[in-house]
Amino acid sequence: MYKIAVLGDKDSVLGFRALGLDVFSADSAEQARPILHRLAREGYAIIYLTEQLATGLSAEMARYKDELTPAIILIPGKEGSLGIGMENIKTAVERAVGADIL
Repeated sequence: MYKIAVLGDKDSVLGFRALGLDVFSADSAEQARPILHRLAREGYAIIYLTEQLATGLSAEMARYKDELTPAIILIPGKEGSLGIGMENIKTAVERAVGADIL
């Protein structure tokens, strides 16, 4: 059975524990990098990652982009949305549909 994880700063991800998700905190991209790779190896199918951490993990994001698992989904952090997550969704929809429908 696949698992779902949430990775980000403590204040942004702690509430997801109440939903039954596995929560991992990291304050910087350097701390998050090995955690992200470990989660991918340990069978997490979905990894929610805060946009703030994702800005420093572009190489890792590219590595897992075309893999079946894990699906890395960007979520806003405590500072608010940077718009990166929505841009990734638009790009994925354009690839699937062939046009920008959003």
